[in-house]
Amino acid sequence: MATYCEVTGRRPAFGKTVSHSHRRTSRRVDPNLQSRRFFLPSENRWIRLTVSTKGIKTIDVQGIEAVVGRIRATDPDARRRLGAGRRDA
Repeated sequence: MATYCEVTGRRPAFGKTVSHSHRRTSRRVDPNLQSRRFFLPSENRWIRLTVSTKGIKTIDVQGIEAVVGRIRATDPDARRRLGAGRRDA
């Protein structure tokens, strides 16, 4: 599974855990990623996206068509994964 959200771009955060004695150790905070299938009605097919929970809410508000269009416009690798926008009419 990818370590970033394909909608919001969220990636792991890095920082330090500070103990009671003030010793510092490195830590990594991963985003809550889910692998979800979404149906694109315009292309009559399913696509699979790795999205954070905030990305799922973004898709609910803006709609899957708008979000996929924005991903295709900004991410060069998305054209290979999601297709360039087939129109089978």
